[in-house]
Amino acid sequence: MTHFDGWASWQIHDERGQRKYLSDAERARFLRSADRLALHSRAFCYVLAYTGCRLSEGLALTNAHVDGERMTLTFKTLKRRRTIFRAVPVPETLIAMLNKLPVDSAGRYWSAHRATAWRIVKATMERAGIDGPMACPKGLRHGFGIRAAGSNVPINLIQRWMGHSSIGMTTAYLHAVGVEERQFANRMW
Repeated sequence: MTHFDGWASWQIHDERGQRKYLSDAERARFLRSADRLALHSRAFCYVLAYTGCRLSEGLALTNAHVDGERMTLTFKTLKRRRTIFRAVPVPETLIAMLNKLPVDSAGRYWSAHRATAWRIVKATMERAGIDGPMACPKGLRHGFGIRAAGSNVPINLIQRWMGHSSIGMTTAYLHAVGVEERQFANRMW
């Protein structure tokens, strides 16, 4: 199987038919649970939920990649042969939260190891009562894609914001039952 074939066969459900993404209600519970964390961990959880970035991309975020004027966070896209940066729009409240955090000498917000960051997200999911294949950092990423698709964000923007090299991966998010699909079904019923 080539790399592209893997994307073409990727689905929003696992082998048992369970969702791999957080629903809007689960995302809201996750963020409420994150609100009980120390600012450092809370901000990291918010970055993942509001940008759809990969865990390592979030950990690598520096203050130089926060643009308070344009209200974007810029990430170095992983899983590419060449360096690609992408800017993702975020709410003003997230920029304000990041501006309150101390940074290290390289301007990084977080020095945690991937495993530590993963455990923080997983524990926050557990406190929010979220269980299953979506209860992980990747569930936040997929939830971001589903939320964007359900909000009628153009697919090329979703692709850019998520750092997909191929539109094939991005189209999987369009396969979720969304508001528009339900409206078509309502006409039929």
